[in-house]
Amino acid sequence: MNEKLFLMINNFAGHNHFLDLLGIFLAKGMPYFFILVEIYLYFIAKHKKEALFAFYSVVVALTISFLVSLVYIHNRPFMDNLGVALIHHKADTSFPSDHTTFLFAIAWSFMFFKVRFWSMFLILALFGGLARVYVGVHYPFDILGGIVIGLVGASIIYILREKLEKISEFILILENKIFKGKI
Repeated sequence: MNEKLFLMINNFAGHNHFLDLLGIFLAKGMPYFFILVEIYLYFIAKHKKEALFAFYSVVVALTISFLVSLVYIHNRPFMDNLGVALIHHKADTSFPSDHTTFLFAIAWSFMFFKVRFWSMFLILALFGGLARVYVGVHYPFDILGGIVIGLVGASIIYILREKLEKISEFILILENKIFKGKI
């Protein structure tokens, strides 16, 4: 089923130059866009705690993703000679998708902490994940794994939010002192 879904999505790759460029842009660029949003929230919009909680969610989710990838090795589609690979990727384990885990850890965190336009970020994260299938470097279940692990990471941070408030306050005090030249 995973291979059939992959081929249904990846089957469009290599046939339309515009779609290929869009798929590559979304697959490679979406994490950078989310990083820019995080920077904006922290430094400009003054939603520092929300940005910090999203960052904590990413750290937890990517740690879980790393641990899963140590115990469950799964080939990438191009390693199985399936589909069209539009971008070059190292031949390593594909499950779960780290890109998708990263995107969804932030998007789920935005939902939990009620960051404005959080639903748009969930949709963008989904486009970013599906683009990884379109360009031929992930199977759909790799994306599903990233969605779930991102949710787990953000949920853990949301559950621990009161305990993490002290860490966040320390970071904000430290930042304030650094920018005022008191350290």
